[in-house]
Amino acid sequence: MEILHKGTSVYFEDEGKGTAVVFLHGFLENSTIWKEVKSYFVSKYRVISIDLPGHGKTGCFGYVHTMEMMAEVVEAVLNYLKIRKSVFVGHSMGGYVALAFAEKNPDNVKGLVLLNSTSRADSEEKKKNRDRAIEAVKYNHKSFIRMAITNLFRPKNRKIFAEEIKELKKQALQTPLQGIVAALEGMKIRDDREVLLHFSPYRKMIIIGKKDPVLNYNDLLEQTRNNNVEAVELEDGHMSYIENQEEFVENLLIFLKSI
Repeated sequence: MEILHKGTSVYFEDEGKGTAVVFLHGFLENSTIWKEVKSYFVSKYRVISIDLPGHGKTGCFGYVHTMEMMAEVVEAVLNYLKIRKSVFVGHSMGGYVALAFAEKNPDNVKGLVLLNSTSRADSEEKKKNRDRAIEAVKYNHKSFIRMAITNLFRPKNRKIFAEEIKELKKQALQTPLQGIVAALEGMKIRDDREVLLHFSPYRKMIIIGKKDPVLNYNDLLEQTRNNNVEAVELEDGHMSYIENQEEFVENLLIFLKSI
C-alpha cells in the first residue's frame, strides 16, 4: 500500500490482526528484509512493515533524512491505519527511528525492541566515519553498497548466507544515491536517547550480536544495566534476523506474549 506524505509516496505493508507490531528496517534495507520473519507473526499479530524515506518504494524528502523526520513518516502511516498503540521492532537505523518516534509519542508505544541497534548518539569517530562513507558513496555508490552489506555479517557467515547477501545487495542497489546520503547525514546528527531506556514505562528489549562488526558489544550491554531493559545476546553479527533468525524469532515471540 502507499500513502502520500508531504507530497511524497510512502510504501508499507499491513498484514494480520491483533496487536500491531511495526517492523522498521535498517540503512540500505527496505521492508522486504522482513519477508521470512513476518511469516512467524502474521497469524497472531497485525504486522506493519514500512519503507523508510529514501529506501525501497518510499521517495526522498530532502538532502538530510533526520531520525525525527523518518519517525514522522512512520506516524503518518499509523495515523492512516488508525493504529494508536504499537510494538516497534527496529533493526539498526530502524531502531534509531523507533526511538525518535517513542520520544515524541510515548503514549503510542506498547513495546520497543532494538535489534542490532543502540540508543546512543554517534561518537566523534563514528561521525567522521559517516563523512568518509558519504564521500565513498558519492565516488562509487555501487562499490560502497557491495562492501557495506558484506561487512555487516560475521566473517564466517559470509559464505553460509551467500544467497541472502546477494539478495540484500540487489535490494540495496535500488536505493537512490540521495536516499543513501540523506540517511547517513541523518544518522550522523541523531540525538542520544539512552534516557528513554531508563524512564519509559513500556517493555524494552535489546538484541545484541556478540560478533557485531558495527556496534560495540560492551557498549550495548552497558545500556541495559540499572534499568528494566531485557538483553538478549546472540552469537553472530549485525544481521541477527538472518544470522540467528530462529533465536531472534523465538525471543521476539516471548517478548510479545509478555506485553
